[in-house]
Amino acid sequence: MRILVVGGAGYIGSHMVKMLLDAGHEVITLDNLSSGHRDAVLGGTFIEGDLADTACLNQVFDSYQPEAVMHFASYIQVGESVRKPDIYYRNNVTNTLNLLDTMLEFGVKKFIFSSTAAVFGEPDYVPIDEAHPNRPLNPYGRSKWMIEQVLADYDKAFDFRSVCLRYFNAAGADPEGRLGERHDPETHLIPLILQAASGRRENIQVFGRDYDTPDGTCIRDYIHIVDLCSAHLAALEYLNKGGSSDRFNLGNGSGFSVQEVIDAVEKVSGKHVTVINGPRREGDPARLVADASRAKHVLAWHPEYTSLETIVRHAWQWESKQIN
Repeated sequence: MRILVVGGAGYIGSHMVKMLLDAGHEVITLDNLSSGHRDAVLGGTFIEGDLADTACLNQVFDSYQPEAVMHFASYIQVGESVRKPDIYYRNNVTNTLNLLDTMLEFGVKKFIFSSTAAVFGEPDYVPIDEAHPNRPLNPYGRSKWMIEQVLADYDKAFDFRSVCLRYFNAAGADPEGRLGERHDPETHLIPLILQAASGRRENIQVFGRDYDTPDGTCIRDYIHIVDLCSAHLAALEYLNKGGSSDRFNLGNGSGFSVQEVIDAVEKVSGKHVTVINGPRREGDPARLVADASRAKHVLAWHPEYTSLETIVRHAWQWESKQIN
C-alpha cells in the first residue's frame, strides 16, 4: 500500500516508517521537522511540510494518492500544554482537522491515530481498559480526546474508518540500533535515566517515594517502540479487512516502578545512576497500567519485547551511540 505517515521524522513515526518499508509498503513521510530529524527517515519519499498548510496537503494527496494515513504529528508535552494551550489546540486539533478534511476530499478513508492514555485522566481502577471513563486533566489529553470524538462523528457522517491507539509509555529503541529517542527537551523517564548513566546528565530526580506501591515509587506501563509500531501495522491490516472504527489501549499490561527502571538501567549499563529524591508531582497517579487485551484479541497483536531489561537494553544501545 501507499501510506502517508505524518510526523514520520519523530521518535515513534520514524520507527513506523522503518517497519512499513520493511513490510514492503510504499511510504510518504510528511514532517515539518519542528521536533523530528530528517536523518531518522530511513527511506521512502520525504516531504518537509506542515499540516497547517492546506495547499501543501492538497499537493501531497494529489501527487502521491495515499491509500491510508498514520498520524504522529501531535505536540506531546503535558506541562507545556498547560502553559501554552493555544498551540496545542491549534496543532493537535485544528491541524488534524485540516488533514482529515483533505483525506475526505481525496476519498482516503483509512486513518490510524496516535492517541494517549492521557484521555483517561486520574484512573478509577487499574489496569485501565477501553471502557474506563474519559476525563482528561490537561490540554494535551483533551486535544487527543477531541480528535477521538471527531473521528467517531466522521465515521457516522462520512463512512470514514479509523483506529485510535492509546499509548501508555512508548520506550526502547530500534533493536538494530539505527533509531532511538532524540527529544529536545527530553521528558521521558527511561532516556533521562540512561543519560544520567552515560554522563550526559548529572542525576535523575525521583518525584515521590511514598506512594502505595511495593517500593513507594510510581508504577507506569512501558511498551517497546517496536511493539507499538507492530500494533499500527495490525490496525492497518484490520481496516483493510473491513474492520469498523475502534479504539484500543496499547501497553505492556504489567507496570514497572521508577525504582525498577533505575535498577534495570544500572544493571544493563554497568553504571551508577545518581538519584535525587524530590516531593510528589501534582497529578501523578500511583499506578498507570493498560489492559491491552482487546488489541491482542481484535487486532491479533502480539507484543514481542515485554521485559523491562530488553526495553532498557535497546535504549542503552542507542544512548551509547550518542556519546561516542
